[in-house]
Amino acid sequence: MLSEPRAGRLAAWGNALIAGMVSPDDAALAVVGEDAVHRVEGLPGESAPVGLTLALGRLRALGATGLRVALPAPGHPLGLSGPADFNARALEAEEAVICHGAALGLVPEVYEAGPEGDVHVEVVWHCLPVREAPPADVPSLGEAERELAEALRDATEVLTRLDVAGSGPVAEAAVAAYRARSEHGREVLAPGYPPRAVRVLELAQRVGALVSLAYENGHGGAVSASEMAARGEALRPVERTARRAQVAAYNSVVEERERGVR
Repeated sequence: MLSEPRAGRLAAWGNALIAGMVSPDDAALAVVGEDAVHRVEGLPGESAPVGLTLALGRLRALGATGLRVALPAPGHPLGLSGPADFNARALEAEEAVICHGAALGLVPEVYEAGPEGDVHVEVVWHCLPVREAPPADVPSLGEAERELAEALRDATEVLTRLDVAGSGPVAEAAVAAYRARSEHGREVLAPGYPPRAVRVLELAQRVGALVSLAYENGHGGAVSASEMAARGEALRPVERTARRAQVAAYNSVVEERERGVR
């Protein structure tokens, strides 16, 4: 749920490219990651889908000076600025990239084919017009870090109360998966991001792993419908805080550039 989103990779490495810290080919390779191929459809001036290298260059030519991330959820349009059509598509995908300096946004559509263990993944980014306005509900890095410290305590308390944290092999596998992701956190954010952004992103992923553990690892101690509802009620604000922190981390380069910090 809160592991590395494709929108995060695109924004992070796109920002590194715009800052002149990586080459177009290296940026595109990092964005694709373990997927087979990424293409961009609907780019102004292009009648057919194009590869990431060309697309990133074209966005810069169109005026994009940075890329922001949106990670919306029902009732929480995190990082979005409209219009309604774009927001609806971003909400369906649960992620999007918004160009700063150009009224364009990108929403991924993922196609998978092949047997388990050998899945071929292709991603088409749909380029659409967006409203140039402040993104919704994105905190500063400092705010995100403070909120995350509280959220981590809350998530741990909920897991302990529901006896989820001690539920055996599934819990151990979830923790191991988090640790594996953490080891690659600095690569995820790409060159040019401040250390604090790396720290906030890694903590957000840790909180997200704990929330996923609570939701996915059976009922734990919550054996009644009311107890399961209470678990969801307790964890929703924790998950919301972790998503806000992820967006703050990915967007930090653009925000600092706007304030003249970098």
